[in-house]
Amino acid sequence: MEVFLLTAVIGCAGGFAFLNGFHDVSNSVATAVRTRALTPTIAVLLAAAFSLTGALLSTSLALFLTDAGLRLPPGTTGLGILLAGLLGAGCWGLFTWYRGKPSSSTHALIGGIIGAGGASQLMSGATVTGSERVFFFQIVLPLLLSPVVAYLLAYALVFAATWALRHNSPRRVNRGNRMAQSVLAGAFALGHGLQDGQRTMAVILLALVAAGASSGAEMPLWVQLFAAALLACGSAFGGWRITHTLANRLVRIDPLRGMSAQGVSTAMLFIGAISLQVPLSSTHTMTSAIVGAGANQRFASVRGTELLRILIVWVATAAVAGLLGAVFFLALSPLL
Repeated sequence: MEVFLLTAVIGCAGGFAFLNGFHDVSNSVATAVRTRALTPTIAVLLAAAFSLTGALLSTSLALFLTDAGLRLPPGTTGLGILLAGLLGAGCWGLFTWYRGKPSSSTHALIGGIIGAGGASQLMSGATVTGSERVFFFQIVLPLLLSPVVAYLLAYALVFAATWALRHNSPRRVNRGNRMAQSVLAGAFALGHGLQDGQRTMAVILLALVAAGASSGAEMPLWVQLFAAALLACGSAFGGWRITHTLANRLVRIDPLRGMSAQGVSTAMLFIGAISLQVPLSSTHTMTSAIVGAGANQRFASVRGTELLRILIVWVATAAVAGLLGAVFFLALSPLL
């Protein structure tokens, strides 16, 4: 049974990586497609290639999360918690994609695992240790801080970019900003691979540790290749429902403000992954940066109703995924 559960966890982790890429590729391409800096086909292929590269560049964040993050019970109970958490996060990701709402795959995954751990404690007393710390530092604080920081930085960057380009013609400004957006779309996808690719690696490594197949001290090469390839494949298919929300329904944005939003969100992903080793949601950073840059205009450009719906989804993500994870664990408990 342990081998079966380990195989199921690895398979579901691969499915989650694919869904993550499919769900979050919109963050990389939305503004570039909206301002016609890139065609949709080139944008998703560029995002897929750089997401693959980013996931292959580093495993430090995955190892950090495995070592300093959640601690699972050994054996079938730990594998059942991971499997239930992945299923809960995947279901929420599919629902939010269908509704065209950007949501954090990272928060859904952590919420699903914590919810499954709570159900495990209720059933057998075995639980996930460190969940309170992880919930606070990786869900609550990023949820409160990263959108605010991204919004303020993008809002401020519009002032600086407008001042720096004040003597250029609108045509030249738009052409230059579209070129910058093309570069930043690839850079953001690289940061997305650095951040989100390592979530899947961490889950598989936790499963190997729970099954006694790894010490967790180093990342197997096949795990890194597996996660990177499926993240890139998901990105190549493109989640256009969410792209439409970010590019058309949320904010009316021009090339200068699109460049500002992409620049801020890209920098935050790289700093979080490399310098601070803090998991940041690419969805939260990009969406907030788009709203911040779009709000810095003389006319009202942010659609408040759509923004409120997105905020409700963000707040509900961890809770709903946690509830789904608990339900799936209870359903799997006869096998554990």
